[in-house]
Amino acid sequence: MIKKLAIALILVLAAAAIAQLDPNLSSLKANKAYDNIHVEQISNDSNQTAFVIWIKNEVALHKHEWHTENVYILDGKGEMTLGDEKFVVHKGDYFNIPEGTPHALKVLSSGPVKVLSIQSPYFDGSDRILISTPQ
Repeated sequence: MIKKLAIALILVLAAAAIAQLDPNLSSLKANKAYDNIHVEQISNDSNQTAFVIWIKNEVALHKHEWHTENVYILDGKGEMTLGDEKFVVHKGDYFNIPEGTPHALKVLSSGPVKVLSIQSPYFDGSDRILISTPQ
């Protein structure tokens, strides 16, 4: 219960910080050309790091050892793998990725999937572990 309340508080604080930077994330454009994935950090502190991420093709299956990730779909459509589940995500969808949970995304829309990703605690990428999938 306390962990859920802490995550909710982090999300509220992150949303407030993000709103100060750009109240309309849906209009935010990638600031450079990219092949598959482009990431822009929009806020951070010791409790969280928030990113807007554009994905043209896919995000490979991976997990985070000690991070929880909260994702809000800003644009596009994709097939999300979350643990043993697969489901389609669209603009306006939200989901939580608990620490240690394998996850991936395959883009289904003609344009990129754009997401708001809030990682807690502070995220520097060091706990991102790629997971090999059998061929």
